[in-house]
Amino acid sequence: MSDADVDVAQTSTQSIQGTGIMAINDTTATRQVEPGVIGKGRWIERWDPENDLFWEAKGKAIAYRNLCYSIVAEHIGFSVWLLWSIVVVKMYGTFADDGTLTAAGTGGWALTAGEGLTLLAVASGVGAVMRVPYTFAVPIFGGRNWTAISALLLLIPTLGMAWVLGKPDTSFSVLLVIAATAGLGGGNFASSMANISFFYPDKAKGWALGLNAAGGNIGVAVAQKIVPLVIGISAIGLPAAGLIYAPLAVAAAILSFIFMDNLREAKADPKPTARALTHGHSWLMAFLYIGTFGSFIGYSAAFPTLLKVVFDRGDIALSWGFLGALIGSLARPYGGKLADRFGGAIITATSFVVMGIGGYVAVLGVQQENLWLFFLSFIVLFAFTGIGNGSTYRMIPSIFNRLRDQDGDGTAESALEYKRQSAGAVGIISAIGALGGFAIPFIYMWSQRTFDGSIVPALRLYIGVFALMAVLTWVFYLRRGARMQNV
Repeated sequence: MSDADVDVAQTSTQSIQGTGIMAINDTTATRQVEPGVIGKGRWIERWDPENDLFWEAKGKAIAYRNLCYSIVAEHIGFSVWLLWSIVVVKMYGTFADDGTLTAAGTGGWALTAGEGLTLLAVASGVGAVMRVPYTFAVPIFGGRNWTAISALLLLIPTLGMAWVLGKPDTSFSVLLVIAATAGLGGGNFASSMANISFFYPDKAKGWALGLNAAGGNIGVAVAQKIVPLVIGISAIGLPAAGLIYAPLAVAAAILSFIFMDNLREAKADPKPTARALTHGHSWLMAFLYIGTFGSFIGYSAAFPTLLKVVFDRGDIALSWGFLGALIGSLARPYGGKLADRFGGAIITATSFVVMGIGGYVAVLGVQQENLWLFFLSFIVLFAFTGIGNGSTYRMIPSIFNRLRDQDGDGTAESALEYKRQSAGAVGIISAIGALGGFAIPFIYMWSQRTFDGSIVPALRLYIGVFALMAVLTWVFYLRRGARMQNV
């Protein structure tokens, strides 16, 4: 080979390496970088989970490691997001019929039921909105990098809460701003789910995404159980609720930075996420997700307050209110697993039907002033919001696979485009669905103020929404002849 030939070969090799492809100078061909090789900055240039040999030999272990640390960070995020659902129960004052304060809550606070529900709604709403930029952050920064950054951002709501809860003379507007920052914890979910969806093959996505989500969701239950105990034994009282999660947020950031990986195929032009919104099914799934996840997060935030306000049982609210979020969280991966086996649409439709029944029993519990009937009905509701969360999330990649098969051109580039659209849709749908957590506390507040303190009209409204969602699921995803039948 001449010197000129050598120069050309070296130039070609350098050029190809810049795109993530390694040239082998065997004078005959080039080959791609081996899948799963972790390079500088913990970037994996090639990832091929659909290749069974690679998956079993190497891919599964890498994916599982990233899933575990993703769960840790998301768990802390969810806990921070719902911290206000715990502390507001202790901040309520007792008022006479004429509105006169008769007794202040813990730490000298004296919130009304309306103010407490407003704080919960704003924290939930900001969390929903933050999911949009968090979804775009994964392709911009990389999944591992953004997980570490988003965990550090949790210092804002945790330290802010610790500061403001020690100042009961603080204006409600300032309290509202601090509560709004808790929404940063809600944004973590979207970026985490979008990132993890790239790591797993289609056949395992339902279970993996279900575990990732459940690990985060269960942070609500853990916080609702542990934080009241910490407040009770702490010398500083309510501010301890924020302080205990600040070091945990730092730990989550460090662990994700050390042990997680970035996938090159996930770091791309964020335009596929925007293109995912051109499909009508993205919007329909977002509406259905309001019924599942929106219900979960809204009920998780409001359930302790309802037990306190409707039945005047603050002791039950803080001792046992966590069970709803716990059961809903644990049910989520099984919803994904059932969807992997039977199809997401049938599991989702069934969930809406059972949730409607649970809502009807909750109405009976309120009307009969039966605390335990009401409590058990909500446990059923939580369980099937979790199952529905898992099954709806499993439907999303199935829908985009169907779109790929029906509308794609069969090339590798087309397949990657729809995979990126699917990952982006996961984040955007999660953002819109989380708006249910914003609406539910306000609906309860409207019902109380309009109907002499009763939440029955709100519950009846939810039953109607669940019925509508069950019908829509059947029409678009179960009915014979539907384009997306049995996804």
